[in-house]
Amino acid sequence: MNFDEDINRFGTHSVKWDMMEKIYGVPAKDGISMWVADMDFRPPACVQNALQGMLDHGIYGYYGDESGYRNAICWWMQERHGWTVDPAAIFTTHGLVNGTAMCIDAFTQPGDGVVLFTPVYHAFARVISAAGREVVEMPLANINGRYEYDFDAYDAAMTGNEKMLVLCSPHNPSGRVWTREELEDVAAFAKRHDLILVSDEIHHDLVMPGSTHTPMTAIDGIEDRLVMMTATTKTFNIAGSHSGNVIVTDPDLRAKFAGRMAAMGLSPNSFGLYMAEAAYSPEGAAWVDDLVQYLNGNLRLFDEGINAIPGLASMKMDSTYLAWVDFSGTGMGPEEFTRRTEQDARIAANHGPTFGTGGEDFLRFNLATPRARVVEAVERMQKAFSDLQ
Repeated sequence: MNFDEDINRFGTHSVKWDMMEKIYGVPAKDGISMWVADMDFRPPACVQNALQGMLDHGIYGYYGDESGYRNAICWWMQERHGWTVDPAAIFTTHGLVNGTAMCIDAFTQPGDGVVLFTPVYHAFARVISAAGREVVEMPLANINGRYEYDFDAYDAAMTGNEKMLVLCSPHNPSGRVWTREELEDVAAFAKRHDLILVSDEIHHDLVMPGSTHTPMTAIDGIEDRLVMMTATTKTFNIAGSHSGNVIVTDPDLRAKFAGRMAAMGLSPNSFGLYMAEAAYSPEGAAWVDDLVQYLNGNLRLFDEGINAIPGLASMKMDSTYLAWVDFSGTGMGPEEFTRRTEQDARIAANHGPTFGTGGEDFLRFNLATPRARVVEAVERMQKAFSDLQ
């Protein structure tokens, strides 16, 4: 796979590129899009071949017999994460934002509180609020540029109205991989406050060398309250397939979730299932290994260049391809450092405040793009903030 290939995505209904100028004011003619979390790389050949097989056949009817698809998921989780999945526990949703919304619908009531450790993926708060539930923010502690939990503070803030905790593991936007001990503390917190624990692990395949992801299923004693969420979409850059999995082991929780899925009339689209089954394979695994090495190279280059700018600090990223950059050391407010990034450097990056409390001094940069573009982005940022050097 040639990750250095520059593929023009303009005019392809790419939200990341075709909406950049409208949303951020960054000109399409020479702007760099580093916001939406999809990659500027083609997926592995095994995925392309699966789609080509569908095209060659030429009939796109209802999909039947999901056994191969479910077995591929089980193989991947066992092979890559040491996690044994019961095929009957897998529910396919229209991506994991939909999966999160379905969990909220199935396991909470209007007015209930849903806990988020912020800053965190912005879609969580959006669907919680849209469902008439209360977003309960529990800010992470930024200790020397590293997020940590503060469960004494969280325990004190709980009111008893909270019914669910949505965890992002690995963490988006910081890329933090939580340790087993930290996950045990999260599980204990959920048990203390009788919370359903929804663990979104969509970035679990994209872990940098030297870090190890622990699935929440490896933590003992929480099976009766745990819901796992995984997907091929981030791993293989097939987000447009809108396919994700909610995996529920507990029989009571599974029955509730199945009931809501049935009531909503939800069923997966065949394109997503074909792609997922092809991706979760030895060929797909080899591609992911190459991808992670390439992303790690982009990360090292980006961090070196950004951290050389006085006042800027790119948080150590264990996972994902999303760099979380702290501008607080510049003394600038969000309006000024965002203006410099968008207007002077001509880079579209996610605004930190959209991730909730704790994101005010940050921007999030997507590094899953050809290396030459990362080099260009760093040079532009250095020029935009040259008065600090």
